[in-house]
Amino acid sequence: MSTLSNGRTKPHEIVERALELSTADGCVVIADEESTANLRWAGNALTTNGVTRGRTLTVIATVDGKEGTASGVVSRSAVTAADLEPLVRAAEAAARGAGPAEDARPLVTGTPASPDFTDAPAETSSAVFADFAPALGEAFARARAGGRELYGFANHELVSTYVGTSTGLRLRHDQPSGTLELNAKSPDRQRSAWAGRSTRDFKDVDPAALDAELAVRLGWAERKIELPAGRYETLLPPTAVADLLIYQMWSAAARDATEGRTVFSKPGGGTRLGERLSELPLTLRSDPHAPGLESAPFVIAHSSGDDASVFDNGLPVPATEWILDGELNRLTTTRHSAALTGMPLSPGFGNLILDAGGEKSLEEMVANTERGLLLTCLWYIREVDPATLLLTGLTRDGVYLVENGQVVGEVNNFRFNESPVDLLSRASEAGRTEKTLPREWSDWFTRTAMPALRVPDFNMSSVSRGV
Repeated sequence: MSTLSNGRTKPHEIVERALELSTADGCVVIADEESTANLRWAGNALTTNGVTRGRTLTVIATVDGKEGTASGVVSRSAVTAADLEPLVRAAEAAARGAGPAEDARPLVTGTPASPDFTDAPAETSSAVFADFAPALGEAFARARAGGRELYGFANHELVSTYVGTSTGLRLRHDQPSGTLELNAKSPDRQRSAWAGRSTRDFKDVDPAALDAELAVRLGWAERKIELPAGRYETLLPPTAVADLLIYQMWSAAARDATEGRTVFSKPGGGTRLGERLSELPLTLRSDPHAPGLESAPFVIAHSSGDDASVFDNGLPVPATEWILDGELNRLTTTRHSAALTGMPLSPGFGNLILDAGGEKSLEEMVANTERGLLLTCLWYIREVDPATLLLTGLTRDGVYLVENGQVVGEVNNFRFNESPVDLLSRASEAGRTEKTLPREWSDWFTRTAMPALRVPDFNMSSVSRGV
């Protein structure tokens, strides 16, 4: 087999060789070629930078039996040509030792091959920061002159995924993902403000604009105001809305809802499909071709679960409206759970967009607030009750009091207890939709576009002394 310039065997050849070695009734091979580049800084100075490369190979073997089809999945990193046969045999042994797979379906056929399947993987490098790094240096100088310190990191990842199957699929997807997180702190560390951005290539990220935004927030924090726990009119910025709705979608499996185990289950049986969740004209959707938020247009499943099946690898992923004009429209299904529940096939999602028809910026929403709280972001979100999707978590890096359209100071942080589904029903206003970075889930999910939401009675359940 031929090799890349770095000495590794070409990923499409690894896939083909693994399929050739397979003696199972069916086989799926997924090769993920990953490269990352990163920058880190502290106290207005770069501290580290680096570039990494890696490969993970996943082999899924399926074995037919009298009682049904079993599957075995084995994944390993840093795979070389010599590692292939042991890996394939391990997957086959796992399948033969397993019972019939509940989600078993014939492997996908008929999807046209990707024209670039045999091309070398895409790779990122430090060059992705060619324009960003000098602009960041200028932001350091401005921050230093303004008496604040910048901390944070920028990370760019590019994953080329090759999927080959014994039924003839040959698919490839390149996924760039970039994140920027920037903290500004006062020299005494008593004031902190955060901003984050999601990007595909760092060409649309402006460090100067972010630093200016954080400078304003640090200025707000010069006045401290203590507030008790309670329900407050609250402006949730797009990042906070993203964190809440990502978790909502992770809890939107059709089978779980049908079996009465989630917030989308209807009391007495069935699901809440068709039920109005919000009086606002909210549409929550996913689209693998959404500009700037592009994601895989076919299923890539390294394991099976409530909302994914290894048997569905290569299945086309269509644009889907999960909530349509305020009504629950779809729940996530695999081919197995769609047949089980009688619902339409709606594979999992690679991006999430909330459209509400609003045109106001967050600043304009602040200007129209008589008295309320403005949040920066949410943190440490955990589930309390799956039946209602009650979540708890913390505010972080700035909660501000708004009075008569002006921010008048920074208040203490809070622990909150809220269900995102319930919040949608109580939201009274939505701003304009914009790309955003979810802070809590940014390690797993980055491609979102959300509006700010006004909630008249957000439940700040207790005071938190975190920064």
